[in-house]
Amino acid sequence: MYDVIGTRASRAFRVLWMLEELGQEYTHIPAAPRSEEALAANPSGKIPALRDGDAVLTDSAAIMTFLADKHRALTNAPGTIARARQDAFTHQILDDIDGVLWAAARHSFILPEEQRVPEVKDSLKWEYARNIARLSDALEGLFLMGEEMTVPDMLLTHCLGWAQKAGFPDAGEKLNAYAAAIMARPAFQKAAALP
Repeated sequence: MYDVIGTRASRAFRVLWMLEELGQEYTHIPAAPRSEEALAANPSGKIPALRDGDAVLTDSAAIMTFLADKHRALTNAPGTIARARQDAFTHQILDDIDGVLWAAARHSFILPEEQRVPEVKDSLKWEYARNIARLSDALEGLFLMGEEMTVPDMLLTHCLGWAQKAGFPDAGEKLNAYAAAIMARPAFQKAAALP
């Protein structure tokens, strides 16, 4: 059984949702960043962390990739062209969407007030709109990789919800319908209902 360290209202949600999709048992420790529990799992105090026996893994995307590979689900086989394309989507989402949203969050409430530059958020919203349009163009089937949901779909869906809550530009009809269908999945709903 796994331990997931991190609040549901953080990137830990991705790991909780992944475990629900995989049907794996876990204990959720809803620790805040830099809390005692978070620091015990990760010296930086960042969340999420995943404890698998004596091993502790950090970074939501790395944890999700590990779980997908370990349980041979929600992923393409390592060493295949399909996996390389899947990994390209994963990195594109992390760089072009997650990174932009994180920069906006840092300048909204993470950084010390004297280090925040609120004016940067306008350019980040412009960048998000440009980048999300490219991902919308790339979506040809039910999911980014076609007919099967994979790790990048979970990352993108989480980011789309985050962007909406943060007041970023609308993702458009195509991606809104895509995200709504994925968010209706029972595993997503179960993770979203956690305390």
